[in-house]
Amino acid sequence: MPIILTYLAAFLLYTLIGWHFWRTRWNGSAIANNKNSDAAPGWERYVMLAPLTLHGITLYQSILVGDGLSFGVGSAISSIVWLTAFIYSFSGLFYRLEGLQTLFAPVAAVGAVSVLLPLAFPSIHPLVNAGLPAFKAHMMVAMMAYSFLTIAVLHALLMMAVERRLHHPSASPLLTNLPPLLVMEKLLFRIIWTGFILLTLTLFSGVIFSQEVFGQPLTFSHKTLFGFISWGVFAALLFGRHLYGWRGRIAIRWTIAGFIILLLAYIGSKFVAEIILNR
Repeated sequence: MPIILTYLAAFLLYTLIGWHFWRTRWNGSAIANNKNSDAAPGWERYVMLAPLTLHGITLYQSILVGDGLSFGVGSAISSIVWLTAFIYSFSGLFYRLEGLQTLFAPVAAVGAVSVLLPLAFPSIHPLVNAGLPAFKAHMMVAMMAYSFLTIAVLHALLMMAVERRLHHPSASPLLTNLPPLLVMEKLLFRIIWTGFILLTLTLFSGVIFSQEVFGQPLTFSHKTLFGFISWGVFAALLFGRHLYGWRGRIAIRWTIAGFIILLLAYIGSKFVAEIILNR
């Protein structure tokens, strides 16, 4: 299949899946009808695998260019979205996520956009030292850290909506089938712990093995600064949870703040350098 057809096929599948979950999970009349219906069809747990496979193929072909590694801002965002959707969908094969399938509609919508980003923002400058095993390991752990913390912030936003509905019962019935707030909160901190450990490995491997990973000594940049600030925010959240029992709105706000800072650390720096400054 020509590469452009792979992009289009992935885009169309994401769009169709997003439309399906919007129609069955977000549409008011459909929600009311589903209250008395049976459990969600089994095929819904596997439906994301098709566009994710095609999306992965497009990333493989756009990132691996010759002997180098082309990893511009478009490919970086697309990779994070792909890995986020993959982890979220893969976990649904082993855990009961019927209520949390509400997120499949926005995840599919973002996937449809992100799969085209490498075409819109191609990388001009291949990465140096891309063939080094240390560099590949560092990049993989970094992408996984971003993906888990992306899932965490999506989960936190969903918790915020659930909490708002508890105080405003007349709000949209969209959130009625979600798990209890305490269950969602417990899951949130499991996700944050996973992302925090991966982020710790990312930052400290970059500091300790900077010469091996990047081919140069550690330089203090905006990316490094924001990365460690984000790490400090998540560390403070987990410390506050353990020591003071932080939960609810406090946990949600710290999660969102940490993610925004992390977004500025890598994607923000990459966007400014490649798109605005054209470097």
